[in-house]
Amino acid sequence: MGLLDRFEQRVDRAVNGAFAKAFKAELQPVEVASALQNEMDARAAVVSRSRTVVPNVYTVHVSPEDYERLSVYDETLMAEFAVMIRDYAQQQQYSFLGSVTVAMQPDAERPQGTVDIVSEAKVDHDVAPAAGPQGGSPRLEGASGTYHLAKPVTRIGRGMDADVRIEDPGVSRHHAEIRVAGPNVVIKDLGSTNGTYVNGTLVAEQPLRDGNVVTIGSTNLTFRSVG
Repeated sequence: MGLLDRFEQRVDRAVNGAFAKAFKAELQPVEVASALQNEMDARAAVVSRSRTVVPNVYTVHVSPEDYERLSVYDETLMAEFAVMIRDYAQQQQYSFLGSVTVAMQPDAERPQGTVDIVSEAKVDHDVAPAAGPQGGSPRLEGASGTYHLAKPVTRIGRGMDADVRIEDPGVSRHHAEIRVAGPNVVIKDLGSTNGTYVNGTLVAEQPLRDGNVVTIGSTNLTFRSVG
């Protein structure tokens, strides 16, 4: 089963079976997903032998009629588009400069049933500067503050019982955990819905190095080792 087939199934489940009724005979979310893939391929930039960068910020322009219909599922669709983009990037071995975001806007001049994608590669403002490590325990730095990794295991997620609690709809209740054993620090995904990324690459479990950017949902956290 291809990425677009899996995407379509996820959307159908996410809107509780309303998918077929809502989108029948009009602009289909899977058509938007395909257009997003094409935009990624068209804008892919080879920056080194081992790295190809693609845009991470996408704006989906649709007709006012399609926008009115699709906007009912705006939050669900944008989250699913972001997941699909990350999955496709992993498949094609693309990387991002920042977290993936997708937004939809109505365009009065766009015919119904058509879509146009505008994209850009944008570095997140909430990524901490890549300076050398500073004193103290290993930690995560982000826009909402600094989280010290003082425990052997630190759990990250949206749940009330998370050690690092992140209010982000793209973050699972128990999303990932970080294990600290002396100088060794490892991040492990806990079967999250949207995955855990280190420097734009989807990981299941990976050692962290100073300056690595951990992305969960749309939140970026920069890892800093002990100074």
